[in-house]
Amino acid sequence: MFCREGPFVYGNQTPMGNNERVINHYLSARAELDTPGSPFATIISDVRGAPVRVFASAPANLRMLWESTVAHGDKDYLVYEDERYTYAEIHAQVRKFAHYLTSQGVGRHSRVALAMRNYPEWVVGYWATVSIGAAVVGMNAWWTAPEMEYALNDSQPAVLVADDERLERLSHIAGLKPIHVIAVRSDRDLPADGVRWADVMSGTDPGSLPVVEFDTDDDATIFYTSGTTGFPKGAQLTHRGSIANIYNIVVMTTAVAMSEQKAIAAGDIPAPTGPAPVALPPSFMAPTPLFHVTACNCILHPATASGAKVVLMYKWEAGRALELIERERVTNFSGVPTMSREMLLHPDWSKRDTSSMIGMGGGGAALQPDLVHKIAGALKGGQPSTGYGMTETHGIITANSARWFIAKPESCGPLVPTLEGKLVDEDGNDLPRDPNTVGVLCVRGSVVIKGYLNRAEATADSIRDGWLNTGDIARIDEDGFVYIVDRAKDMVIRGGENVYCSEVETAIYNHDAIAEACVFGIPDDRLGEVVAAVIVLRPGRSMSDVELRDFLTGKIASFKIPSKIWFRDEPIPRNASGKFLKRELRKEITGE
Repeated sequence: MFCREGPFVYGNQTPMGNNERVINHYLSARAELDTPGSPFATIISDVRGAPVRVFASAPANLRMLWESTVAHGDKDYLVYEDERYTYAEIHAQVRKFAHYLTSQGVGRHSRVALAMRNYPEWVVGYWATVSIGAAVVGMNAWWTAPEMEYALNDSQPAVLVADDERLERLSHIAGLKPIHVIAVRSDRDLPADGVRWADVMSGTDPGSLPVVEFDTDDDATIFYTSGTTGFPKGAQLTHRGSIANIYNIVVMTTAVAMSEQKAIAAGDIPAPTGPAPVALPPSFMAPTPLFHVTACNCILHPATASGAKVVLMYKWEAGRALELIERERVTNFSGVPTMSREMLLHPDWSKRDTSSMIGMGGGGAALQPDLVHKIAGALKGGQPSTGYGMTETHGIITANSARWFIAKPESCGPLVPTLEGKLVDEDGNDLPRDPNTVGVLCVRGSVVIKGYLNRAEATADSIRDGWLNTGDIARIDEDGFVYIVDRAKDMVIRGGENVYCSEVETAIYNHDAIAEACVFGIPDDRLGEVVAAVIVLRPGRSMSDVELRDFLTGKIASFKIPSKIWFRDEPIPRNASGKFLKRELRKEITGE
């Protein structure tokens, strides 16, 4: 059902040929995939009061998708470091856990929180939960105890499945409403109502999932995304949107493969030479956290649906990743750009066999143009790829790969099939469609989230008449390829992790020595951006950058703590409305 990401039969030395004709081949392939009778044909349907494009023949829910993979049986499904599990083994665990959850009263409209590293238990917990109509609450493993407390109080899960590190933080939280705790890979003492994962899995395989009924627009996942108020918002991802995102990924990758063949047949690009490469079983590495849509919706979902192997890591380390790529014959690597860069620069890159790789790239942050060409030159039988998306769109908004990415390395690609896009000005007025027009990108379609949990006002502010304001400033060229020009949101993307400046500023202002605090991002070769802060102290007070970091430790996640801090004697420059002039301040400090 699923094509591999990137054209694996064409080497990276193939010349571009006529760019306009090659682009037309891609657009032709997209149109062909959307014709009536195609498994990827779309129709207009009313979804939550808005006319949106949906896939006509898509499964109704994630349970149907999961059950369809039982046929993969003894094929490898999950590889976690030196542990290995087949589809059959994970299916048995999912069935056991699903029945255990229903015995605890978990069902439609219930929630199950998963708080752990990328352990196999996360995947089991995920498929079991969505298969009985409950919603998974993806807990950020970086969160401190106060941040965990906020999300648990906000989402009110009936069950919390947590590993040892998260259980330790949980022990510092007082006043939570009753919650059933299941401990994963931990020997620590448990709450009175707590049980261990091994005990839950000790029973016999029931042979089938519980019989349940739920709706395609029910919540499947609650993923928290930081907001400009300083408090994270729980984005409500539905079964419909999750399935549509998988189909969007399929169409985007299939169109690339089809257009390659069309371009060769038309003589616009040369046919590959030499012996045809040996097709390897698809194997996806998921180096980013499963509590993000990148790893969950854009790697785990499509890989599972295609019967592929998913390779997980205890933590990111470029040398270990290269070792696993060689050992597991990984075909597709999708992480944040810093991960690709670190692997290419690692001394083991030339020592490890990476010839299995047919696609390398990912999302979470912009893939810099120089890195696009470095990947294209480094892969022996593959091509670079990227996707631009948001939690609020269940995954990707656009995708760009192969020769189109090399031709347009500054573009994140065209919109996916179930999204329409437009540009608006600062007041929300539609802007004319012109290659030179720049505005805030808004999208509408079946992959736009239902809303933010318990945040009706935030939902109404972000989604109007079905149109989601991405907060990103963009332009769209004559071929429909999107270029992200800037971010309207006050946000730093540090190695793929979103850091909202207001949240960090709020934490800094809790120190009584602070008069003014302005937080923003500055460029970093390794992480793309790092968090920086300019501080003005109150008269007569003193502080060092080390003291400020020590103060913030434990109050916000470590990746949010500024790595660059400057102290200033004069007030921070502001505009007429009193807002800090962050761009000018950044330029003053960095010269950029």
